Amino acid sequence: MELLLGIFSAFGLSASAGLNAYIPLLVVGAIGHYFPETLNLAAPFDLLANPWILVLLGVLVIIEMVADKVPAVNHINDIIQTVIRPVAGAIAFAASANVITDINPVLALACGLLVAGSVHTVKAAAVRPAVTAVSGGTANIPVSIAEDIVSLITSILAIILPIIVGTLLIVVFAFGIWWWMNRKAKSQSA
Repeated sequence: MELLLGIFSAFGLSASAGLNAYIPLLVVGAIGHYFPETLNLAAPFDLLANPWILVLLGVLVIIEMVADKVPAVNHINDIIQTVIRPVAGAIAFAASANVITDINPVLALACGLLVAGSVHTVKAAAVRPAVTAVSGGTANIPVSIAEDIVSLITSILAIILPIIVGTLLIVVFAFGIWWWMNRKAKSQSA
């Protein structure tokens, strides 16, 4: 069971990094620093719990949150974050996967990279342009705030209650496949 919970936790944190690169890293570092019995970070990921790194991550969270709320800057931020969010997801996945001792670190990093990169791609290439087109950009700030809240809650739950996050990720993934297949079938019949 611990293995499954570790996997759910790792996938939840990396998915969260696809929305905001620094929130899951800050959550992992803060929990690792203040509650090491809850999340014991193995080297080199124990550096995330360093107070100076926590301050740096806090500053980066603020910068990303502000940049994501400014019209036009938010699209530039999404372009920049195309590299940063998958890397953050890879780090979050590998850092939280310390209970999965048999997993190759390269595989852990690749899984985190793919999950965070996928979430970021859907956000930056599909959701945000659609929100901008439909609302004329007026809904971008509330949507960005919602993304930050979802990223924070997902990050915390991924560590504290990973079974909930794992279940939600499976449901969202299954819904995404169903939606894609349904859309494909409608386009073929038209």
